[in-house]
Amino acid sequence: MKPVTRRNFIRTGAAAALGISAVPAAAFAADVDAQPVKVGVVGMGNRGTSHVNCLLTIGGVEIVALCDLFENRAVNAAEICVKAGRKRPSVYHGDMNTYRQMLDKEPMDAVIIATYWDSHTPIALHALKNGIYPGIEVPAALTVDDTWNLVETSENTGVPCMMLENWSFRQDNLALLNMVRLGMFGEIVHCHCAHSHDCIDHWFFDSKTGEQRWGAEYLLRYNRDQYPTHSVGPVISWLDINRGDIFTEITSTATASKGINAYFKRRFGDSHPNANLKYSQGDIVTSVLKTKMGKTLVINYDMQLPRPYSNRWMLQGTKGVYFEEKPAIYLVDVSPEYHQWEPWKPYEQKFNHKWWQGDYSALSHGGTDYVMLSQFISAVRAKGQTPVDVYDSAVMTAIVELSGISIANNAPVAFPDFTKGKWQSNKPYFAMDRTL
Repeated sequence: MKPVTRRNFIRTGAAAALGISAVPAAAFAADVDAQPVKVGVVGMGNRGTSHVNCLLTIGGVEIVALCDLFENRAVNAAEICVKAGRKRPSVYHGDMNTYRQMLDKEPMDAVIIATYWDSHTPIALHALKNGIYPGIEVPAALTVDDTWNLVETSENTGVPCMMLENWSFRQDNLALLNMVRLGMFGEIVHCHCAHSHDCIDHWFFDSKTGEQRWGAEYLLRYNRDQYPTHSVGPVISWLDINRGDIFTEITSTATASKGINAYFKRRFGDSHPNANLKYSQGDIVTSVLKTKMGKTLVINYDMQLPRPYSNRWMLQGTKGVYFEEKPAIYLVDVSPEYHQWEPWKPYEQKFNHKWWQGDYSALSHGGTDYVMLSQFISAVRAKGQTPVDVYDSAVMTAIVELSGISIANNAPVAFPDFTKGKWQSNKPYFAMDRTL
């Protein structure tokens, strides 16, 4: 492989920057040469409805059924399909088990699961047993036992199972993955990541009344990293987790819980019922994970204090470092100034991944959801493995409960090997770019 130097980076950079173009018209057209992929969606809140809109832009997809607890939400999503010129999907609504009727009755190839966290696993297990590919919103499970259940059911049925971790599909993260696989950072030694996102006034509580939303229950009951997958998703591929390396243990610690009470006193006054409740969830959770090959990863949960959004990705190797928050990069023998940062964007353009050969910025999450779902649908159509497999889904998911156990015991916790030893022979799989 030709080494990357400052000179040949400049020579090829301008041409590579032209790789971003408009969204190909074919991306939105039906695939007339193939049977459509039949898809159902369970959970028609904001996220599920967003997925419906995104699926309507992917060629060769037929949304056959929609399910929600509330009739009006399911009907609204069905109307979106009709207004897009598609066949009206069947509508299911009722109670927490209505999804079973949909999965048992409707012929479908895949189901998108965008419900409350604690219902993700049972819906996915029912789908797997019916031969249906589950695309599960994050996190796929809340306990290690449920995570193992997903792995073993997927293995036993032969049906792939994918957690829909969209940040693994971001343009910047995939470009960085290309660079890692080219050896530009040398041997990777350490990574940092975070989900730093003030969610008190929209995820967990109503911003106008302060009334608890469904997610607030978890803050009251648990002290753990509630939401690790957005931060960890891209990192497991950078570190070759499950493919040449594996996490061996996790050590987590949490600060006191101050931010939620401070928010309510500031926003609603001392007399609001939630202003003086005792919340189990610490404001900042810091987890340190070790790997078999001697790498380390630091993860921060940070969702309760006032701050701008950030994922704080950082990757360090023997030949350089990437820092997303700047965003900037430094590479030995490539960067022009010794030990000085240079801008990241030219590298993102030069090493742009093949999945980002269009301008998808007008779509959900800047096009990241489109890239993720289109790759998921392609796998379903081919009856092949999903871009994120059940083992990578399991690793991301297990951090939820394991971090809580470590905090409670003030001690490291062993990390399960969901591959049962196959990590030693597994080759890198996610987002392989044939253009490298």
